[in-house]
Amino acid sequence: MKIVFLDEYSIGGADISAIKALGDYTGYDITHRNQILERSKGAEIIIVNKTILDADTIAALPDLRLICVAATGMNNVDLEAAAAHGVEVRNAVGYSTYSVAETTIGSAIALLREVVYYDEYFKSGRYAAADYMFNYDRPTSQIRGKQWGIIGLGNIGREVARLAEAFGCRVAYYSTSGVSREEAYPRMELNELLATSDIVSIHCPLSDKTRNLIGRKEFSLMKPTSIIINVARGGIIDETALAEALDNGEIRGAALDVFSREPLRESPLYGIKDKYRLLASPHNAWSAEASLKRLIDCIVQNIKTYQAK
Repeated sequence: MKIVFLDEYSIGGADISAIKALGDYTGYDITHRNQILERSKGAEIIIVNKTILDADTIAALPDLRLICVAATGMNNVDLEAAAAHGVEVRNAVGYSTYSVAETTIGSAIALLREVVYYDEYFKSGRYAAADYMFNYDRPTSQIRGKQWGIIGLGNIGREVARLAEAFGCRVAYYSTSGVSREEAYPRMELNELLATSDIVSIHCPLSDKTRNLIGRKEFSLMKPTSIIINVARGGIIDETALAEALDNGEIRGAALDVFSREPLRESPLYGIKDKYRLLASPHNAWSAEASLKRLIDCIVQNIKTYQAK
């Protein structure tokens, strides 16, 4: 059974010996669009994280029977085309819940406590040269007592809610799917959630409903002391509108782990007047070592389930 992993780099050097043991394995660090067909020829199983498998690609691979997505989101695979050609698609569910939730909480603390500014103040030598023991250049805030609004109350959103409550926050949520169900937290419409929240965190998929969900109008509703965190998908926040909101003081700060294009080559986010208002990371909120191990375990189990048929 030929197994091909087209973007191995995406799992950060994790031990994949358990995957290799399941068949005739070939892995590539990264695969560009014009290399996909050549590298995938004859493969029964393809593993991808963000490499795009569109309808034409799937149709051109007659031996393909299983696509393992090394992630939860499957928007890089044409699911209809896969089904039409009898190709199973399996993703990895729940492997990064705790890692992403912890990143969310950590981002809120970092922004509210001005961690980046004061770390740089120390490392730059300004503290060593100061006349005073303390520095209050940038006022800090605590999480306790804040209203935390969650957009998308799935597995990650619920874990963030649990942690936020443990820190003494009041939690509410907005459902991007519109599905009404019994939850431990009050449900609000988006405008109300934005207007009343001190911290807003995004944990929903990118879809036609959620693309540019947060734009100029939405930022104008938020408190000037509020922060917003996106660890879900780039494209949910309008980045130009975010840059304007930060520069105009419509919100206090933002933390982003995902972007409309990745890597983000050019963006108004790079030119924000006050760089400490933005905390950014290169789409690695999910990548704690324990999450990587769970991800590999999910892929192995998905392949074994297929092989057992």
